[in-house]
Amino acid sequence: MNLLIVFSHPNQKSLNGAFLKSVLNGSMENSSIKNIQLLDLYEENFNPILFFDEKVKRRHMYKIPAFSKHRDQLLWADKIVFLYPIWWGRPPAMLLGYFDQVLSAHFAYEETGKYTTKGLLKGKSVICISTMKGPGMYPFFFLHNVHKVLMKKAVFRFVGIKKVKFFEFGSMEGTGQAKKIDKIYRYFRGICA
Repeated sequence: MNLLIVFSHPNQKSLNGAFLKSVLNGSMENSSIKNIQLLDLYEENFNPILFFDEKVKRRHMYKIPAFSKHRDQLLWADKIVFLYPIWWGRPPAMLLGYFDQVLSAHFAYEETGKYTTKGLLKGKSVICISTMKGPGMYPFFFLHNVHKVLMKKAVFRFVGIKKVKFFEFGSMEGTGQAKKIDKIYRYFRGICA
């Protein structure tokens, strides 16, 4: 199995960085995972700003060479891990900008009719690991699960990815961090295709 990890936090020494190490350590001890690639969007200085005009059309973004590495990584991966904090009830703008630009028409999906599309990244699976300062149940009760709806339905299902697993960790400034980090380590050590 080929595993792509997309890390979206400005500080690798943060708690999110500890989760990243846990994913990497567990994955390296897993014989089902043959290859691992890490994409750190902040370290790469990924530009999240979506730009198009009369010359550069949005429908032609799949041709932009700057994103060919990212497209190749997604095609290569069997399983994709997105690791990020929840800010304002959603992933960071950095990760949303990655989706805006890399998951483009003619690469991640194609239009099949006026209001219909076909996802082109079928057969892949996604694991979302997110952290937040507030209680873990806050997004469910007060935000109508908007984070999961955004990620699972608006992003991944749209591009053909149906298998999406979530690890949402709340109250991360409190106690119990080590248990949650260990849970992720054990999950990746035992995961199979």
